[in-house]
Amino acid sequence: MKKVIQFSLVLLTLIFLGSCTTRHVQRVSPDQQIDLSGRWNDTDSKQVAQSLTQQMLSKTWIADFQQKHSGKKPVVIVGLVKNKSHEHISAETFINDIEMAILDVGSVRLVQASEERNELREERADQQDFASTSTTKKWGLELGADFMLQGTINSIVDSYKKEKVIEYQVDLVLSNLETNEMVWRGQKKIKKHITN
Repeated sequence: MKKVIQFSLVLLTLIFLGSCTTRHVQRVSPDQQIDLSGRWNDTDSKQVAQSLTQQMLSKTWIADFQQKHSGKKPVVIVGLVKNKSHEHISAETFINDIEMAILDVGSVRLVQASEERNELREERADQQDFASTSTTKKWGLELGADFMLQGTINSIVDSYKKEKVIEYQVDLVLSNLETNEMVWRGQKKIKKHITN
């Protein structure tokens, strides 16, 4: 019985000492590149979104559209970007990075995707009952998209002993909503070599 009590005291002491370790947290710039695990991270998301957006907006589809539509800017909606990789990747943050990159350039107009669009419609419906008639927003004036951007995030993992190589491949496709014609297709790859 004495040994059990001594063992329990030692175990409790070790648990207490283990929980007393301190953690140091330091604020860093959001632009600073930090790669702890080797998995997809915020830096990858921003770099891929910037690269693919630059590719997309530098191609002739914009000029072709403007020529056919009296110089009007094309309207784009960002649809689904499916995560088909081996790990959890927030497609929503990647989509947000794409939308920010598109808006920063300003050569096309951008409309809200389905979930946000539904929230706007709910607000418009509420206004019909609760806002003054002079400030109520009208139905049927939404801006229709001319093109939809969709894509996938894939990964390939190769590992041997304490080394691992992960390649991420992001493919985006821009399609004409009226004709389903693909007007642009882009791809960006990131490869990471991880050693333990």
